[in-house]
Amino acid sequence: MGVQVVPGRLTAAITGQGSALPPAMSQQGLWDGFFRAHYADHRLARTVWRHSGITTRRGVVDPTREDISSWGTGARMRRFVTEAMPLGREAVGKALAAAGLDPSEVGLFTVVSCTGYATPGLDILLARDLGMSDRTQRLHVGHMGCYAALPGLGAAGDFVVARQRPAVLLCLELTSLHVQPAPVGEPTAADLQQMVAHALFADAAAAVVLEPGGPGLEVVDAVARTDVSTADHMTWDVTDLGFAMGLSPKVPDVLAVHVRPVVEELLGRHGLAIGDVEGWAVHPGGRRIVEVVGAALGLSDDQTAASYAVLDEVGNCSSATVLLVLERLMGSPGGWVVAMAFGPGLTLCAVLLRRR
Repeated sequence: MGVQVVPGRLTAAITGQGSALPPAMSQQGLWDGFFRAHYADHRLARTVWRHSGITTRRGVVDPTREDISSWGTGARMRRFVTEAMPLGREAVGKALAAAGLDPSEVGLFTVVSCTGYATPGLDILLARDLGMSDRTQRLHVGHMGCYAALPGLGAAGDFVVARQRPAVLLCLELTSLHVQPAPVGEPTAADLQQMVAHALFADAAAAVVLEPGGPGLEVVDAVARTDVSTADHMTWDVTDLGFAMGLSPKVPDVLAVHVRPVVEELLGRHGLAIGDVEGWAVHPGGRRIVEVVGAALGLSDDQTAASYAVLDEVGNCSSATVLLVLERLMGSPGGWVVAMAFGPGLTLCAVLLRRR
């Protein structure tokens, strides 16, 4: 997966970024106005909300105004397209403008999402509305979860290097469409895990433009590690009532085992050590996730500040989140940057980038 530096060869560089967020929702307001009653003021739900590390979340559906927990999956998918189109147009439009690129110049348009599906998909509909060429190649990356932005970035970067043409990557997730029905009786283990998901996840669209050569954030290399023995720790199941998440409390412990060896493998291939990295875009799956990664890598509060800020101000927006963190680091001075994200598998992906 990903682009690796070879002397004398061009590499792909991020030359533009853009994002689009739906309306803000108060985390406390969501609890007071909907989820407190939804979970019968359950002790665990209260605790999760209190320690979520989130002040504000973004969502196309505000459950305090519109309860869709009884909707079928078909209705949720139709709503997905309606809500996703303007967000996708805005995020990609901003990224293209930042790169100074016309939509007709895009060679590959990659769309990542695990929260909604349609055929024709967002890749076709957005390419049409944005004015991309009918010869633009398209790629859809689906149901990989929170880490999907990084394999998407690797695939888009490979295209740029191989074809010497620009590519656009869009991550668009609308988790608010998947509020599940209230538990009947005492919550089961699955219900308890869903409580955590409902307390953390939010909606966003984030896009990047990659081009061959030139100034930008160069995609240098990528690495992935999947621990299949813990595949049941994080799940995302299609049900008759939308998509339901399983999220084991053991996830941070698994990441604690793997994160340092994975990062050292990535850096070691280029003669680098953790101390050589100036920017860290860590996917904030939750406060505990960032804490574990920071401790394993010996990162300072300043180095994880962008991750905590995105979690606090936006929430966990699945695949779009690591791009939102990376967007906050784009204005920093030159140097090495590592982006990492985690998801079903359990899978850890990391990408090495360099400002030039």
